[in-house]
Amino acid sequence: MKKNKTTTSYRKSEEAISDLSPEQFRVTQQNGTERPGTGEYLHNKMPGIYVDVVSGEPLFASTDKFDSGSGWPSFTKPIEPAHVNEVRDSSHGMDRVEVRSANGDSHLGHVFPDGPSDRGGLRYCINSASLRFIHRDDMVAEGYGAYLDQVGDGS
Repeated sequence: MKKNKTTTSYRKSEEAISDLSPEQFRVTQQNGTERPGTGEYLHNKMPGIYVDVVSGEPLFASTDKFDSGSGWPSFTKPIEPAHVNEVRDSSHGMDRVEVRSANGDSHLGHVFPDGPSDRGGLRYCINSASLRFIHRDDMVAEGYGAYLDQVGDGS
């Protein structure tokens, strides 16, 4: 697993929060959930990475994305496990594991043990509103070149 460049600082800022759309704010800052089937990245199949819309920290790679049929983008694992915190969530009468970005403290979604067994068995069910997609072609320019080996070439 690639380590962060020591000069990279991922953090939550007032400016980043003020730039969020109402839906992004509701999801990331108020622990909301977008309606199933409505997320911008649900059907995205382009090569690249998904970063926290608030802090910019790398979260998931396109090569780890799969169609779970759940109505939300789903991933088998985080691109950088240290950037994802898992927290017990017993809200809404359910016992689940919430997924939050480590530095941005954004609510991302939840992780479930019903993912593809041949890829670790986990399903990170993530709200598109908590993510920003960076296409493979833009990763170097945006400072994410260290992750190019994890996204493939889209073929």
